[in-house]
Amino acid sequence: MTSYFIQAFIYLVAAVIAVPLAKRFGLGSVLGYLVAGVVIGPILGLVGQETTTIQHFAEFGVVMMLFLVGMELDPKGLWAMRVRLIGLGGLQVVLTAAAGTAIAWWLGLVWQTALAVGLIFALSSTAIVLQTLNEKGLAKTEGGRSAFSVLLFQDIAVIPMLALIPLLALPELMGAGGDDGHASLSLVANLPGWAHALVVVTAIASVIAAGYYLMPLLFRYVIGSGLREVFTATALMLVIGIAALMSVVNLSPALGAFLAGVVLANSEFKHELEANIEPFKGLLLGLFFITVGAGINFSVLAAEWGTVLSLGLAVIVIKGVILLGLALLFRVHGSNGWLFTLSLAQAGEFGFVLLTYSVQNNVIPTDISQVLSLVVALSMFLTPLLFIAYDRLVLPRYLIAKNDDTEADTIEEQAPVIVAGVGRFGQIICRLLRANNIPIVALDLEIEQIENLRKINIKSYFGDASRSDLLETAGIEHARLLVIALDDRERAVQMVKHVKYAYPQVWVLARAFDRGHGYQLRDAGADDVISETYHSALELGGHALTAMGVHPMRAKQMTWAFVQNEDAHEDELFEAWKEIEEGISFSPRYGELFMKLEESLNSAMQQDWPEPQQEDVPIWTPPESDQDQKA
Repeated sequence: MTSYFIQAFIYLVAAVIAVPLAKRFGLGSVLGYLVAGVVIGPILGLVGQETTTIQHFAEFGVVMMLFLVGMELDPKGLWAMRVRLIGLGGLQVVLTAAAGTAIAWWLGLVWQTALAVGLIFALSSTAIVLQTLNEKGLAKTEGGRSAFSVLLFQDIAVIPMLALIPLLALPELMGAGGDDGHASLSLVANLPGWAHALVVVTAIASVIAAGYYLMPLLFRYVIGSGLREVFTATALMLVIGIAALMSVVNLSPALGAFLAGVVLANSEFKHELEANIEPFKGLLLGLFFITVGAGINFSVLAAEWGTVLSLGLAVIVIKGVILLGLALLFRVHGSNGWLFTLSLAQAGEFGFVLLTYSVQNNVIPTDISQVLSLVVALSMFLTPLLFIAYDRLVLPRYLIAKNDDTEADTIEEQAPVIVAGVGRFGQIICRLLRANNIPIVALDLEIEQIENLRKINIKSYFGDASRSDLLETAGIEHARLLVIALDDRERAVQMVKHVKYAYPQVWVLARAFDRGHGYQLRDAGADDVISETYHSALELGGHALTAMGVHPMRAKQMTWAFVQNEDAHEDELFEAWKEIEEGISFSPRYGELFMKLEESLNSAMQQDWPEPQQEDVPIWTPPESDQDQKA
């Protein structure tokens, strides 16, 4: 028992140290987990033979992830993506498997082994790709949706692959120790083809029927107990039970979990299920990535490093070429096409499953499987780097190209007010000024925002407001006011510095994202800085006080006292902020002053407020709570 505790502690310490560091350096959590596995496994030797066993357990994280992904869809959504699911996904699997088979056969493998190798490398990493797409907010893009369609088809394709591999068995490998001796439970092992198909259809129909008719009844029964842990146990029981059912009929557990998630997508218990399963999914996926890193066999890698490296790069390049061609064929253009290509150009976790299955069924020799497993692991290890390449090399080029292709508008008139940035913040400013007949010139780099303003007859132009030539054309030299509401923090600060240096007579109003950004803008020379959330948060805070029984007029007094208290300490805090060294977000002096601000605020809230005069203020009754209403 002690050894289990020590091993669990080692895995957790590795994750706690490596993942935050990887995130801080912009490498993503997946690469952090992989590096952590390499460090505690091959490098330090803190974990060993148990890694493979843990990896089989951790693969259940992929099952949970697909269950949650299925819950984000509904049958209508699944039908809507049928073209990409079958066309894009089907072509990717077929073409990649054919290319892999041809290359393996050219390298001297028999056609049965070559076909198995092609099938293994046709699959991509569902766990890494979906995790990274969600982390980076790319799952809803065209490239992200296309990648998801292919990944879903690949998970479905695992089923016929598992059925095909035993038919490729090589007589010369039989009895060579490929079977590990651990027979898994199967309900269809010795059944004829028609019976096998009938059992599979029955299992799938059972999952769908139970999801629609039995699960709601079960969850209502469990909720009646009033015990949250029982609901969590029920959620885990559901996913584990479906995975087990799919396994005993030789189907993919991940596919079964995805199907169950789709069935429950419109359930009233959807959000509660997601909240209960999400923590387990995250932990198991992290554990899976660590075991991939820890499972790298450095002795084989040292002996065959040239072969492993060349094959790993070949897998990424060949799959990338095929994926890029499919992106062009299905009109996934621009940065989305590159996102689709780079995200799927690796082997996947199901590759380990098929590789093990192929060895057990005497299709791939053990020595070749060891090299191939390193190739699969290497390609997965390089995937986060491909996403980094997309972020830092591909995406900026397309953003620049987009701006270069669309030339800045010719500004035909000038105005005393220039508004830089007309998103959700700048639009309100423009509407307020226009309603008071104050001439304005609005500039933005988003064509859609410009067109929206033109629809309501506000003069607006496409262009980078931080460019000095555009500001001059817009009349900055004679303008009275410049409003900076850009979404780019750094560009906003640089723009303030430039305008206050070149045109000091112009009054500059700037939108800040938070307190720190506000200090940066003020330090750059902005005459007035407003936080985008400050006043709306105060307004909502006043409503919160009112809802808790505070008189509306007193709540208004308290919010104004809050503003006055902030204003009284603003200059002192700003001076302390300027003393903070670069790279440090909080100094002792700044912390002291901030605590002083909080103490002053508490004192201000405890003062004796004058009672509202009844002749001036209508009688007000605090709102009743739900419990009072029920009583």
